[in-house]
Amino acid sequence: MNKQTIRDIAWAGKRALVRVDFNVPLDDQGQITDDTRIRAALPTIRYLLEQGANGVVLMSHLGRPKGKVNPKYSMRPVVERLFELLPEADEVKKTEAITGEAAEAAAAMLRPGQVLMLENTRFDPREEKNDAEMSAELARLGDVFVNDAFGAAHRANASTEGVARHLPAVAGFLMEKELAFIGGALVDPQRPFVTIIGGAKISDKIGVIENLLGKVDALLIGGGMANTFLLAEGKNMGDSLLEPESVATARDLIAKARAANVQLLLPTDVVIADAFSAGANHKPVSVNEIPGGWRALDIGPDTVRQYRSTVTSAKTIIWNGPMGVFEMEPFAVGTRAIATAMAEAADAGAVTIIGGGDSVAAIEQAGLADRMSHVSTGGGASLELLEGKELPGVAALNDK
Repeated sequence: MNKQTIRDIAWAGKRALVRVDFNVPLDDQGQITDDTRIRAALPTIRYLLEQGANGVVLMSHLGRPKGKVNPKYSMRPVVERLFELLPEADEVKKTEAITGEAAEAAAAMLRPGQVLMLENTRFDPREEKNDAEMSAELARLGDVFVNDAFGAAHRANASTEGVARHLPAVAGFLMEKELAFIGGALVDPQRPFVTIIGGAKISDKIGVIENLLGKVDALLIGGGMANTFLLAEGKNMGDSLLEPESVATARDLIAKARAANVQLLLPTDVVIADAFSAGANHKPVSVNEIPGGWRALDIGPDTVRQYRSTVTSAKTIIWNGPMGVFEMEPFAVGTRAIATAMAEAADAGAVTIIGGGDSVAAIEQAGLADRMSHVSTGGGASLELLEGKELPGVAALNDK
């Protein structure tokens, strides 16, 4: 974390233009079903208010409106929730504008203690094109740009990267925390350093695995992607989800792990089902005994024991991706067991990091999120960080 943060700015008299990640899930009635991302930005907003910033202008995207105004993705419910969560603000306002005269007038009227939320940045087709004109228009709304949207830091958009070319640009507390935990684990981990990689496809995580092979002591593979690794080892996988085009890659990764002296653990048994359904017949079997017509949908009890043992004896653990089809109760056992093992490791002093996406959903479902060292708010961004890629939204910030 070699970037300036909001602590490096004297805020009195300066208006803060803050990119937050308020891309929250909504139900059919437009009600927020999970406000984690809003809560995650509160420490930064509170600090700016306490430090006497001359107003705080917030900008975020919500959903995928594809560059058109769509009331379904309005920031209105976000503003209502923010008003409830931020009683210390004198006022939380919203403008229908994103840039231009109306937005500039609304920003200019702000006083210390007041917060203004712009409309969804993706209502403007220029946002995702990182349009230079839009970036300059956004920059007119503040004196200093603060990027606290880790979940969008891997996107070079007008509101994440472009605007930083026009204003002093610093990291908010959430951005700083995300980079410190994930970056710190990759650069200087306490050992043993274990990473658990799950999810459906190897192709989504090749870069992550290759980058980690030079850093970790053990790599545990689960989820649908494990099937392709097992196929590469000559196992008959029945009707399991497979990526035949990735078999050579899987073989290559197994060889690289061996050469790097990294323990690459694959399931020794799996829970199979005769259909992709929660009500299907299911049973645990060895990976050598999967019959035709059946598919692997979770790691089995022996694998759970082995993975648990590796996790609970580790000092740094990063988890990205479920161990099975955890949305279906009969196939959630492996994922839940990993979540519990990580909580136990954290209680024993290990650094435990949940790397976004489905792993976060699983850890919250298990009620264990508050026992983790860090639960990432950015699925795609955390994956790219694990791959060793530079995030455009971070690269654009001022160096310390």
